[in-house]
Formats: sequence, structure tokens, C-alpha cells
Amino acid sequence: MSTDNGWPALRVSDWEPTRDTLHMWTQIVGKVRLTHSPLLNHWWQVTFYVSPRGLTTSSIPYGDRVFDMEFDFVDHVLAIRTSDGGSATVALTAKPVAEFYTETLSALQSLGIEAGISARPNEVDPAIPFAEDHQHASYDPQAAQLFWRQLVQAHRVINEFRSHFIGKVSPVHFFWGSFDMACTRFSGRPAPAHPGGAPNCADWVMVEGYSHELSSCGFWPGGGEEGAFYAYAYPEPEGFAAYSVGPDAAFYSQDFKQFLLPYEAVRTAPDPDRAVLEFLQSSYAAAADLAGWDRASLEDDPRRWLDQR
Repeated sequence: MSTDNGWPALRVSDWEPTRDTLHMWTQIVGKVRLTHSPLLNHWWQVTFYVSPRGLTTSSIPYGDRVFDMEFDFVDHVLAIRTSDGGSATVALTAKPVAEFYTETLSALQSLGIEAGISARPNEVDPAIPFAEDHQHASYDPQAAQLFWRQLVQAHRVINEFRSHFIGKVSPVHFFWGSFDMACTRFSGRPAPAHPGGAPNCADWVMVEGYSHELSSCGFWPGGGEEGAFYAYAYPEPEGFAAYSVGPDAAFYSQDFKQFLLPYEAVRTAPDPDRAVLEFLQSSYAAAADLAGWDRASLEDDPRRWLDQR
């Protein structure tokens, strides 16, 4: 069910089987993008983006063509489109990962696209090869659509927060490995090599992802009854965990080593946007102030040209 303020309610426990299946499906599609896209810093070339219908890869290069793949949570299909007019779909229905994997590769092949991906998931344990995964086979279309609507709201507000930063900052994008939305600001200074340790993921992957000092925030369907907004710093400066971060429902999790703001606290707040923005700004201040970022040169008002129009 959803509230009248546009922030839908969705208990993680109510859709966990669908969430875990969808996670594996997104890994398959994400690996297709990874296979055909040149490296961008911090793996930005592999992510998805919130679209008016779901989650999209955006354009993927393939020879002299481009194609895209979109999880459409309105019509519940994986839509594949090519720049020469080709199209194919894979139905999003309750089916094993192995079946979705076969159907997706077949749909790509029908469009003349080869997808020699690494055919097992990352950042999960156990990492069941896609072709052998008959364990994850759930799909609740209403839950998938509500999750996408959560992402729409989170994307909208995080983009507002992003607009105040003029230094190096990532897009607001969705990582299929960790199955979360993220936006990351950078100080401009290098960071110590990340120790790695993510399950079924080579340490050098994390070294690239965390090569520079950062403050990251986002949303994921975990960490709270209905998911949670999160914020962390790498490397974490001394005193970070004890920094005063708002609103009142926010707290530092020793388990996750990051600040969390339960989604349900946002959804039921008098002004959800304001609650999220307070969390994002105060957790960023914790990272930037304690680590001595040059905030004056990294931040600006996105409305700075309004009086010139």
C-alpha cells in the first residue's frame, strides 16, 4: 500500500523473495552493460538509472550501434532496443533466474548482440551461477512497482542534494552488485587502497571504486523495516560516528559502519523531502568537516543564475 504523499510503503519482509530474485536479474543485465562499455572511474559505466518506467542501462555501445535495456515496472517486461530499430522483450514474471538468464541471452542474440558475461553474481554469498539458479524464482509485480516508486522519490531528492556540489560527483545511479541507489561526492584527494572483502568480488574492484576520498549516500531495500537511506565516508575520519546527524530518527550503525535513516521515518514525516535533505546534508558535513574538505570551492547554489534569466 502507499501513502498520499507519494512515498509508498513497502515492508522489506513482504517482498524479500522478489527482491532477491530481481537482484539476480539486474546482475545479469548489468553484466551485459559491463561487458560492452569502456571503464569509467569507480565503475560508473556499469550502473542503472531511474527512468519514468523503471530502471534503464541507458545506451550501451555495440560495434557501430547502441542498444539499451530497461526493466519496465509498469508493463513488467525487460525491454531491449537497438539504434537500428530492433526490439525484444523478456517478460517479468515469476520464473527462476536460470530461465530469465536464458531468455535474456536469447533476446539479445535475436538482435545480433553477443553477451559473453561472467555468468555468476557478485557481492553475494552463495554466488549461484545464473544458469543453475532455480532457487530465486519469485516476482510480485505490485512489490516491484512499489520499489521502483520508492526509487523515484529517493532519486528526486538525492538529485536535489547533488545539485549543490560543483566538485567531482557521481550521477544518482543504481548499482546492481549491492542493489542500491548511490550518489558520491569527492574531495579531490586520493584515498588509501581499499582492503576489499566484498563476497565473491575481487579486491581490486573495490580499490577502483574507492580510489579517492569520498562521502557517499543513497537508499537501499534493507537496513530498516521498509529500507533505509544511508551515508558513509571513505576513509572514515576520526569522530565521524559521533557526529550529530539529523533528523532525530537517524543513527550511526556499528554493524554497517554508516549512518542510517529508516525509510519509514521519512515516509511518515510531515515533510519527507526535508527529512531526507537534512540527513544527506548533515552526514556530508560530518565527512567533509572532519576530514578538512575545501568546502568553499566544492559547493555552490544551484539557483545562482536565476536572476540572469
